[in-house]
Amino acid sequence: MTDPVRVVLHTDAPEGLVDRLMAASPQAQVRVCDSYDGLPEMLTGFAPQVVYTVRFNGTPGFPRAALFGPNGPRWIANGGVGTDHFGQWDARATTVTNAAGVAADMMAEYVIGGFLHFMLDVPGLQADKGAQVWAARTVRPLKGKTLLIVGLGHTGQATAQRAKAFGMHVIGTRATPRDMDNVDEVHGADALNSLLARADFIAISTPLTARTRGLIGASQLKAMKPGVILADVSRGGVVDQGALADALAEGHVAGAALDVFEVEPLPQGSPLWALDNVLISPHCSSVHDGWEDASFDLFLANFGRWIAGEALVNVVDPVRGY
Repeated sequence: MTDPVRVVLHTDAPEGLVDRLMAASPQAQVRVCDSYDGLPEMLTGFAPQVVYTVRFNGTPGFPRAALFGPNGPRWIANGGVGTDHFGQWDARATTVTNAAGVAADMMAEYVIGGFLHFMLDVPGLQADKGAQVWAARTVRPLKGKTLLIVGLGHTGQATAQRAKAFGMHVIGTRATPRDMDNVDEVHGADALNSLLARADFIAISTPLTARTRGLIGASQLKAMKPGVILADVSRGGVVDQGALADALAEGHVAGAALDVFEVEPLPQGSPLWALDNVLISPHCSSVHDGWEDASFDLFLANFGRWIAGEALVNVVDPVRGY
C-alpha cells in the first residue's frame, strides 16, 4: 500500500503520538480528535481509513454510531481491551482490534494486591494505627489456597503466574479449554458453577459479552465457599452488584476488590461505598505509567502490518466480544 493512509487519533492525550506515527509511517496523513462530540464531523470531512480510539470519557456519549456509520473507517484500533462500548458491528465492513495483553501484568498485580489487602487485614492495621493501638494480630497466607480464575485470557494467565509464585492451587475457566502454564486445572466456561464452592479466592477477568452479562449472580454467590474473597477486573455487568453487596453485607463473601462497576462512576448512595470489606478503585487497574505508550506501540506495529497488507493481530470477533 503506497497511497497515503488517512488516520484519526481519537484520544484526550495525543501528545507525541502524531510524531511517533509519522516517524514510523511517513505516508500517513494524521488528524487528532480529543472529544466525543467532534468525531462525527471529522469522520465526515476527513474520511479516514483508520481510527485509533480510546474510551477516555466513559461509555455514555461515546460516538459508536459515527465510527460504524457510512463515514466510519475500515479499521478501528481500540486503545483498550474491552469493546462492549462498541456494541455489535459487521466484521465484513469494519475490522476492530484491541490492546489485549498490554495491561495484563498490572491488572494481575492489582488482583493479587487485593487478595493481600484482606489476608493481611490492612484495614484493621490502619485502624489500629489511627487509634495508636498496639494490638496482637495474625496474618493469613495465600499459600495452599485455591484460586479460581474466571477467564483465562491475558490477564487471567498473568494472574495465574503470580498466584503460583505464592504457592496457590490455580483452577480456571475459558471458552476453549486446553492445558496452560501455571494453571492446575482448565475447565470450560460451562463448568463455572461446579467450581465455585472449591475456591478460597476468585478472580474475574472475563470480557463482557451477551453470554457473560450477569454471569455472577445471586445463585453463583450463594454457591461460593463462605469467606471467599473476590477480585473483579472484568467489566461492569459481569457481576450482579446488588447481589454482591448483599453477600458482602452478610459476610458470606468476606471481601472484594472491585475495579469495575455496572455504572461508572459508582453512584453516590451505592451500598458498596458503606461496606468495610470492599476495596473500591475507579476502573484504574490497567492504568499505570507507560500503558498509553505500550498501547500505541501495539497500534504502530499493527499499522505497519496494515500498510504492508498483512494480517492484523488482536482482531476482535464481534460475536464473541474478544
